[in-house]
Amino acid sequence: MPAEPLDDHFTAIVQARVPDVRHRPDRRVSDDVLLRYFDAQLQSRHLDFAARDLQRRGEGFYTIGSAGHESNAALGLAARVTDPALLHYRSGGFYAARASLVPGSTPIRDVLAGCAASTLDPISGGRHKVFGNAALNILPQTSTIASHLPRAVGLALALTWTARLGVDCPWPADSVVLCSFGDASANHSTAVGALNAAAYLTHRRLPLPILFVCEDNGFGISVRSPAGWVERTLGSYPGVGYREADGSDPVDALTAASEMLVSVRTSRAPAILHLKTVRYLGHAGSDAEPAYRTPADIAGDYARDPLLGTARELVDRRILSPAELIERYERSRRAVADVVVGLGSPPRMTSVAEVVRPLHTHGHPQIPGDPDPIPRDPLTLAQAVGRALGNILAQVPQACVFGEDVAVKGGVYGVTRALARRFGPLRVFDTLLDEQTILGTALGFAVAGLLPIPEIQYLAYLHNAEDQLRGEAATLKFFSDGSYRNPMVVRIAGLAYQRGFGGHFHNDNSLAVLRDIPGLTVAVPSRPAHAGALLRSCFELARSTGRVCVFVEPIALYHERDLYEDGDGLWAQVPAPEAVQPGEVRTYGDGTDALLVTFGNGVRMSLRAAHRVAARGLDVTVLDLQWIAPLPAASLVAHAERFPRVLVVDETRRSGGVSEGVVTALTDAGYAGRIQRITSRDSFVPLGPAASTVLLSEDDIAGAL
Repeated sequence: MPAEPLDDHFTAIVQARVPDVRHRPDRRVSDDVLLRYFDAQLQSRHLDFAARDLQRRGEGFYTIGSAGHESNAALGLAARVTDPALLHYRSGGFYAARASLVPGSTPIRDVLAGCAASTLDPISGGRHKVFGNAALNILPQTSTIASHLPRAVGLALALTWTARLGVDCPWPADSVVLCSFGDASANHSTAVGALNAAAYLTHRRLPLPILFVCEDNGFGISVRSPAGWVERTLGSYPGVGYREADGSDPVDALTAASEMLVSVRTSRAPAILHLKTVRYLGHAGSDAEPAYRTPADIAGDYARDPLLGTARELVDRRILSPAELIERYERSRRAVADVVVGLGSPPRMTSVAEVVRPLHTHGHPQIPGDPDPIPRDPLTLAQAVGRALGNILAQVPQACVFGEDVAVKGGVYGVTRALARRFGPLRVFDTLLDEQTILGTALGFAVAGLLPIPEIQYLAYLHNAEDQLRGEAATLKFFSDGSYRNPMVVRIAGLAYQRGFGGHFHNDNSLAVLRDIPGLTVAVPSRPAHAGALLRSCFELARSTGRVCVFVEPIALYHERDLYEDGDGLWAQVPAPEAVQPGEVRTYGDGTDALLVTFGNGVRMSLRAAHRVAARGLDVTVLDLQWIAPLPAASLVAHAERFPRVLVVDETRRSGGVSEGVVTALTDAGYAGRIQRITSRDSFVPLGPAASTVLLSEDDIAGAL
C-alpha cells in the first residue's frame, strides 16, 4: 500500500513526542474512555487508507473518507446504542465507536464490504456505501445535501407521539435522535427547513429530543465556508441549544458530546453541537485539492489532526508511551489489512433480480372489502375519500393524518372535515407550511412504527420537496436491503380543470416525477364509488409491504355530482363494498368499437364523450387505469386485446405523460390493433379561460373517436 503523507506525519510526530510535565490532564474524561476513543479513531483512519488502496486495485468504488472527522467517535461512545442515528457520510469514527459497544460487531468488514460494493455489506447488501446497521440502530443515509434532516426531526417527534398513542416503537421513549451533517450542507434549504421546524416545534413546547451535529471542516468540496458564518447561523435558531467543540481536543469533544446528550435527553429539547473538524485526503478520491489549495495550506492542517490530539493526551497522562502509541496504530493497520486479505475479491450482486429485490413486493396482500355500513346517500369524491380516511383512523391506531390546514379547517377542499374533532390532535393535526417538513415528519413517523397519511395541498407544491420521496422515502428499503422501511400514503390534491381558480400552481397536470421513482406506488381515483376503496388499497399496501404510496386526488372532481347533464346526479355515488386490488382496472360500458384508456378527470370526460358519439352509432368502453405507477400492464393488455382500437386519453402532458407508458406497454405486449393517444399540450396551465387552449378537452376525445 503506498504511503500517505498524513500517515507518515502522524508517525513522525508521535515518535518525537515527550510527556509535557506542565500539562495537567483534564479528568472529566476517564483513561478507559480515552483509549476506546483512540481505538475508534485509529480504525476509522486505517479504513480510509484501505478504501483508497482498494480503489487503486480496482476492488473498491467509494473513497469519501472520514479522515480528520474522527472526533465524531465521541458521539458514538457518549450516546446509547439504542439512540437512533442518521449520519453524515464522514462518520467512520462514530461507526467504529458504536460498534465497539456491541459484542460480535464487525465494523471493519462492514465498512470495507461497503466500499467494495459487496453483498457482505450488512446494510445495503452492496447497493451503496453507507454508514448503516440495524443492529447498531444506524439508519442508512445516502444524502450529501442534508436531506435526512427532515426525517430526523420527524423521528424525534415520533418518539413522543408513539408513547402518547401507546404504539410500539423500535426505540425507547427516552431515546435521543442523533443527526450529523456538514457545514456546507447547513446552507441547504432542506437543512434550514429542518432546523427551523425544530425551533418551531420547541416554540410550541412540543418535546423534540434530537441532537444535530454539524461537522465543520470549513469546506464544501472546494468552496470555503465564510469565517464565522456557520457559528452565527447555527446559533440563531430560537429554543435550540448550541455549543461549539474542538475536534482536535479529545477532552473537549468527549465532554461536549456527553453533556449535550444529557441535556437533550433530560430536557427533551433540540440542540446543535458544532464540532470543528478538518478534512484530509480531499473531498473524495477524484478530488484534486492542489487545484484550489496550496501545498502549505494542506500541510498546515496536519497540526489539527484529531488522532494527534488524542495521542498527546495519552502520552501526557502517561497511559501510553510514544512507542506504545505507534504499536497500537500499527496494530489497527494490521487488523484492517487482515480483513482486506480475507475479503479477497468479495461477492457482489450479479443480476437484476438481486439489485431490485427490495424495491418490489413479491405478491400483493388481498385487500379486504369495506367492513363498515355503506351510507345510503350518494357521496361526492371528496366525501368518499374523507369517509375512507375516517374508517382507517378508526380501525388502525397507528394511522395519523396531517398536513397544512387538514385539522381545524378540514383541508382546503373539506376532505378531512370533522376528523380532528373525532380523533383528536395526536391523530389529525396541522403542520407548518413546509412540504419538506411535512414529508420528513411522515418519514420519521413511519420508521418509528406509525402509519402516516400526510397531505400536500397541491401537486405543484410537491416539487418543492420531491427529493424527500425520491432520495429518502423510496430509497430506504433499497439502501437498507429491507432492514428499514417507511410505509406511508401521501395524499396530494392535484391535476387540472378547476373552475374559477387556477394558474399553474393550482392546476398542475405533471405526474412524470412520481412515475419516475423506482418502487413508488401511485394511484389516482376518479369515481366516488371506488375512490375510498382505492385509498384503502394504498393504505394496506403500505401497512403490509412497507410501500410508499402516493394518492393523487383530482381537485376538479372533488365536489362534482353530475355526469351528462346538470342535475342528473350521476357522478355522485354510493361507495361500493368491494375492494380495489393492486393492479386492478375498472371498465365502464360494454361497447366493442374502441377502448378508451384513461384515469382521473379523463374518466368523466371520456364517459361524456362516449355518450355523445353513441348517437352516431359508435359504441365504446372506458377503462379507468386507477394505478399510474406501476401501470397495471397485465390487466390493460387483457382488456385491450378484445378491441380493434385503443384510444389513450391522457390529461397529463404529451412529453413524459402517462400515455407514453400505456402505449409502450401495449406495444411491448404485441397488441395488434390500432393505438392512438390524445393528451394535454406541453405547457404550464395558464390562468382563466386560456387554460382550455392547452388542456385535453371533451371535444378532443369525441373528435378522436
